[in-house]
Amino acid sequence: MSRFGNLEFDSANDDSLARTQPLKDEEHFLAEANEAFQSGRFELALRMFARVIEFNAKLPAAWPGQVRMLIELGEFEEARVWADKALALFPDDGELLASKAVALARLGDHAGAISYSDSSVESQANTPYIWLARADVLLARKEKRADYCFERALTLANNHWLYHWLAARVHAFYHQFARALRTVQQALALEPSRAVLWLQTGECQLALGLAAQARNSFDQARELDPDLNIQQFISKAESSFLDKIAGRWRQWFGK
Repeated sequence: MSRFGNLEFDSANDDSLARTQPLKDEEHFLAEANEAFQSGRFELALRMFARVIEFNAKLPAAWPGQVRMLIELGEFEEARVWADKALALFPDDGELLASKAVALARLGDHAGAISYSDSSVESQANTPYIWLARADVLLARKEKRADYCFERALTLANNHWLYHWLAARVHAFYHQFARALRTVQQALALEPSRAVLWLQTGECQLALGLAAQARNSFDQARELDPDLNIQQFISKAESSFLDKIAGRWRQWFGK
């Protein structure tokens, strides 16, 4: 079953969760959603944002979170659909407009993306995410003005580690791994105890062919958060490192 189906609020899964956690309200689930998001557990965060909306569909904070988690999970069409559902309730919400812009950009609808991004920037909101989303849209269009938007986002965020991490993820999505690595290293300088930052660092290092450094970063992530599922990245780093050693062996000995 798709994630889209799982987000329907009258599902059996929701009923089961409600029975096991009957005393928890939207504030509890919103806090859990944000914590899951900030630890890189996007699937869990998506479910928690959906629970918030089930409790109170008129709570604006949950809708952009849900759309953004779908984007992080690569479910761009579902993100667009849920952005439309949310905008029917909150047509002027700047972060919803921004998140729909990102979904459209990643679906290849660059004209629609810039239109929604313009609307988000013109809204009364002026948040770091609106400017990160605009950078995302401009990168999809291969426009250099994206640099200004990243700078604006990080200035508004007062250099909070979260937005350096999110900026790094945007760079990485567009295969700008060197820039992504520099940006996530800035996040690490601000918050070195966050496992998700070490994980992002390792992914960037691996993409740049720095297998040994990536393995070290993944080890740091696992030490900080043993429950984080990083074995696939460690295995990839080990394979890349062995391939590099084999390549040098063939170069030295002509085999």
